[in-house]
Amino acid sequence: MIPWPVASLLPHAGNMILIDTVSHYDADSLTAHAVIRPGPYSLADGSLPPWLGMELMAQAVGAWAGCQARQANEAVKLGFLLGTRRYECHAASLPAGAAVTIHVRRGLIDASGMSVFECELRDPTRLLAEARLNVYQPSDPQTFMQEEAPQ
Repeated sequence: MIPWPVASLLPHAGNMILIDTVSHYDADSLTAHAVIRPGPYSLADGSLPPWLGMELMAQAVGAWAGCQARQANEAVKLGFLLGTRRYECHAASLPAGAAVTIHVRRGLIDASGMSVFECELRDPTRLLAEARLNVYQPSDPQTFMQEEAPQ
């Protein structure tokens, strides 16, 4: 386990945090765990739509970046999910109550903050989803969040 609460690794709050724990991280990878719970994006039966697997993966990538920042005694910074080159979900939904493991491995990172991560989402018996996520963590995220005043 890691020495920091998951909530301190992500810029999310409350029920928008979908991962529960981080069991392992190193310079290139992270393994996180979650129990699928009903929330804002749930289907009628409490399951999550298959596309939310990508958000679980993105939060694991964010937790990886948060662990790297904490280990370096730096502030945790906001990052952006730019998209995916490939997202394959092998389940019709992510069932309520399912215990899942999310594993992310850094494939490419450059000096500008662009990264590519290989990701897997599994339950105890099978691969639920896999993706290659493109993410960006700028040195100053606030510059990307400011809008110019309308004229």
